[in-house]
Amino acid sequence: MGAHDSPAAPFESDRTTTLWLLLQGFCGATTLGRSTCSLRGRPAVLSWVGVSTHHHDRPVAFVTGASRGIGRCAAIALARAGCDVVISARTVHEGEGRADSASGSVVLPGSLDTTAAEITATGARAQAVAMDLLDRRSVEAAAAVATSTWGRLDVLVNNAIYQGRGPMQPIGELSIDDADTTITADYLHQLLLIQRVLPVMLAGGGGTIVNMSSGTAYLDPPGPTGQGGWGVAYAAAKAAMTRIVPILHVEHGADGIRAFNVDPGFVVNERMRATAGAGQFTDAGFRGVPPEVPGAVVAWLATDAAADGYAGTVVPAQKVCRDRGLVPGWPAAGK
Repeated sequence: MGAHDSPAAPFESDRTTTLWLLLQGFCGATTLGRSTCSLRGRPAVLSWVGVSTHHHDRPVAFVTGASRGIGRCAAIALARAGCDVVISARTVHEGEGRADSASGSVVLPGSLDTTAAEITATGARAQAVAMDLLDRRSVEAAAAVATSTWGRLDVLVNNAIYQGRGPMQPIGELSIDDADTTITADYLHQLLLIQRVLPVMLAGGGGTIVNMSSGTAYLDPPGPTGQGGWGVAYAAAKAAMTRIVPILHVEHGADGIRAFNVDPGFVVNERMRATAGAGQFTDAGFRGVPPEVPGAVVAWLATDAAADGYAGTVVPAQKVCRDRGLVPGWPAAGK
């Protein structure tokens, strides 16, 4: 996660950009990168970058899984729409993210460092906090950072997912332990984040919660996993997560909580490009879109009252983006 520096005093001046690194935690083993500073028990606040004045009235968004893909694009779109943004992921610095491919391990582009810089380039503030969906204390600590940094929280985007053994395993090869890990990360800890931020939103008069759903929650696969299909653990976790929104809507819609599921459709992200992993899905007939498409829809849902009619439902991101022209140049003419 970086050097074991003590918290440094911020450099501040009127109308200038402030930048400091604040590192909190216990020294110990972690899988998050080069550092041996653990996330367990305390928030690992990695960076706070932004403008030092005139931000007290800006809404604040918390986007998980924001080092790349949909999370990164949603965070930047929210910043452009006027939000200050707290971002979380496991990959803190460029070069730390890796994935397996047919030719071996490959480096994935993207990091919290890079996303934070892109957010601040819009004029918004960004705070990055490392979070591991497999570590409950890490999840709770990240929620605490998100709700306390700027004294409010207006938007939660539950986008992060578990990448590891289990989600795409065939039934006959799936261990119950791996299924349990997948359900915990992709459902229970998503629910936990909502539970931790909901009181803050209610106290502030309302807020918006966006869960990144998936067609795997309700569609039948065209083939087995590896041939355009998906694993039962991933589908079950996404199905459970998708049920949160309609229940949240009936429980707290009257209290000012706007809750949405977003079905992004098939998205070709950095991981798929780096590992050539999109082929099995395109071969099965799925047409991929860039992550900017669901990212733009998330920002629209969070900031435009015209989205209220979708509250409590599954929002088809590609259709909404196309109908409203949220991403200039997409789709290309004739597509």
